Amino acid sequence: MVVDSLTLNPLSGVTILGEKGYAISDRNGQFNLQIKKTQVFQVSHIGYARFKVRVPHTQSTTLFIKLKPSSTELDEVSVHGKTKERTVRETATVSVSIDEEFLHANRENSLIQTLSKIPGVGSMTIGSGQSKPTIRGLGFNRVSVIQNGIKHEAQQWGSDHGLEIDQYGLEDIRIIKGPASLMYGSDAIAGVVDILPQKVPGKNSFGGDVNLLGETNNDLWAVSAGLQSRKDKWYYRTRLTYRDYADFRVPTDKINYENYIFDLHENHLRNTAGREANFSVSIGRVGENFKFETVVSNVNAKNGFFANAHGLEVRSSNIDYDNSNRDVDLPYHKVNHFKVTHNATMYLGNHKLQLDLGYQNNHREEHSEPVPHGYMPKPPNSRERIFTKNTYTVNAKSLFKKNGGHTISVGLNSEFQNNNIGGWGYLIPAYDRFTIGGYFFDHFELNKNLHLQGGLRYDFGMLKINEHYDWFQTPRDNGDGSTFDIFLQRATNSTLDFGSYSGSLGLSYISGNTTYKFNVGKSFRMLLAHELASDGVNYHMYRYERGSLTLNPESSYQMDVDVSHSGNGYSFGVSPFINFFDNYIYLNPTSDYVETLQVYEYTQAKVFRTGGEVNAGVDVTANLHIYASAEYVFSRQNSGPKEGFTIPFSPPLIGMLSAQYLLGDFGMFKELNLKADLRAAAAQNEIVPPENMTDGYQVVNLALLGTLNLFDEQLPALLKVKLNNIFNTEYYDHTSFYRLIDVPEAGRNLSVSLTINF
Repeated sequence: MVVDSLTLNPLSGVTILGEKGYAISDRNGQFNLQIKKTQVFQVSHIGYARFKVRVPHTQSTTLFIKLKPSSTELDEVSVHGKTKERTVRETATVSVSIDEEFLHANRENSLIQTLSKIPGVGSMTIGSGQSKPTIRGLGFNRVSVIQNGIKHEAQQWGSDHGLEIDQYGLEDIRIIKGPASLMYGSDAIAGVVDILPQKVPGKNSFGGDVNLLGETNNDLWAVSAGLQSRKDKWYYRTRLTYRDYADFRVPTDKINYENYIFDLHENHLRNTAGREANFSVSIGRVGENFKFETVVSNVNAKNGFFANAHGLEVRSSNIDYDNSNRDVDLPYHKVNHFKVTHNATMYLGNHKLQLDLGYQNNHREEHSEPVPHGYMPKPPNSRERIFTKNTYTVNAKSLFKKNGGHTISVGLNSEFQNNNIGGWGYLIPAYDRFTIGGYFFDHFELNKNLHLQGGLRYDFGMLKINEHYDWFQTPRDNGDGSTFDIFLQRATNSTLDFGSYSGSLGLSYISGNTTYKFNVGKSFRMLLAHELASDGVNYHMYRYERGSLTLNPESSYQMDVDVSHSGNGYSFGVSPFINFFDNYIYLNPTSDYVETLQVYEYTQAKVFRTGGEVNAGVDVTANLHIYASAEYVFSRQNSGPKEGFTIPFSPPLIGMLSAQYLLGDFGMFKELNLKADLRAAAAQNEIVPPENMTDGYQVVNLALLGTLNLFDEQLPALLKVKLNNIFNTEYYDHTSFYRLIDVPEAGRNLSVSLTINF
């Protein structure tokens, strides 16, 4: 058995390696060795000093190994480093590290819904299988999602577009709250969800896992299987995931949309079923002073949209939406996201060189029932919109330590996007976008516990918008009573360029078990094609959207403070922030109408924001732990047509109370934990017209987690039984896409998941 020498807690993932034998400890710190002669084994683990132990060749020998925490080794290369916890404490930015255990214990229908358990992180849900992240009330292209060092690029500008990332097989995620554009680029103006590369497998190892999941609310079943192996230097990984689900249920039998009442058959939100099939494969190599890995992945999904969300035409549709709760009828979308990433790192003493390359192809089709609108005749097919986006990314970074406590980081990020469009419905133009940015960052260790950080960045971007004409003719008045027909031009050929500086300065002070952080920074976000040149009907929102070429890039100024403390059996933290946008961009409703649809125009305003998060945890007894958190954001427009109002999708005051009790072992079930969560939100009366206010709500969830020995006592299976919304509460999440059309969140849901490791 392997334990921490200070806490005596079991250590999982410890490598015990000998000349002709090896083992890896399980989550209980246990391992099994079969040897034919006496050997010396080297015991190693990230964040701990290497340890050598002589194992005699006897019929049965029990080993009890204590590893001492150390900051002299990192991974399997000879480079000086620090433990993850210590590195986070020394960093001035407000960040949260998520590990594999948290992901398993809190896994929901999508990755972002899983991460929404973190204070300050929200999920903009679209149906039962899709969501996108928000950080402190900001989302869309203001939050960068990074995977394997490459920014995930899809059609994330749309409120009804989810995130095409398989949440299975992920190990470590870092969430940065607040501006992080210094190292991640201009789209990280609100924060970052950084999905870190998986750990390198141990030498001469082979293993994998099978995840099984079933849910009652939408009759979901899912399976995900992963495999990894390594000999000496080379290793590989692979994973397959499939999900299939029916229409999800809501705690109401009627929906009121545009003063029309829609009856729901057996509480099913019709046409929200879907399917998802994902795969990934990677190959890597570890040397004495380098490592690299190439990952190829593909996410393919087909999801239905709640039929009534596309306007009132569904009343006259011939589609029988209630015939089956598993079929996907019109309207629906299908998306395929293909991604290739290559990460290479070289260690040269105190110098670290890193190169990240990426290619992504995002193909998205949105299908709607072909019906005439205005002067547009009935389309020939259901392909309303087609987006094909190719993204090429090159990131280079050099990090080196200098005498005097300086750790210098210099980096370059570049990206090229080519986005083509198709279909009979126009909303955004085809475009090419090129961005490049460079930064200089210095982490200065004034002494062991006092750290100063600061850096500068410059970004340049160029956006080329392609012209677009309607495929049908529209009559126009000559002025003398006669008319003529023309193909209306929706977008003109335009080339725009943007450039700006960003910077930050922060301080981190560690005093025993207390950490103090202070950070100020300026960041900016480049304009996107839909903000500049959209000019069409968004049927998912049943409105007409129009961009403006006169908009300016967003600039944001923010100050963050973070104080955290961990004691013997308790912890607490507080993270307030102040934020100012001098030109925040959003869609503003106007008094104009096109084809009976209200026109929304992209506009800018000065916006002041403040808020933060608090959290506290305590071990009431040896078996009972209680955790509480709260988050709040206040926003106010200080200029523009909605001066005095908040901004769209502003979350209300939200609190979370969680209690976890260790039940112990019961027969074949081991380490059973019972967990209860109460999520409470205040009413959101601070809105910007035409948003509607939302009432407060309280939702209770229960979960039972544990292990059981199915095939291998050294690798027990992980079991989770979860009951969400146990009282089938009808409530509205103010940041939900469907909230805009009076659709409540999902009702009661029982889920059972089993993870079998081998």
